[in-house]
Amino acid sequence: MTRKTEQRSAIHEVLKAAEGPLSVPEILIRAQELVPGLGTATVYRNIKMAIKEGHLATVDVPGEPVRYEAAGQHHHHHFKCLACGKVYDIEGCFEALDRLAPRDYQVEGHELTLYGRCSACRTPSIF
Repeated sequence: MTRKTEQRSAIHEVLKAAEGPLSVPEILIRAQELVPGLGTATVYRNIKMAIKEGHLATVDVPGEPVRYEAAGQHHHHHFKCLACGKVYDIEGCFEALDRLAPRDYQVEGHELTLYGRCSACRTPSIF
């Protein structure tokens, strides 16, 4: 069993509060608000440990570094805002995706990322 530290708790809280998977820089910036002086190496070390223990899962967004989210979530997909770069969870799944495979092929999984603008980036500012 690993020792619970202030840094580890901060990283856990950041990931728990996130609306979607986060990159290491996003985790670092948010966790530094809770633990000033937290370093990148500590974030990577804690992420590696959490993956090994089965607490975190990796999320691959094409063309980007790996992102992380809590493990054990139900099957879901993601939306990436092209303006701010944030990635959000999308609830639900389109069950008919397996019909897109060539005839006589067996689909064993899929990943889907939608791209567009989030509500904050889409709405013009009044200021």
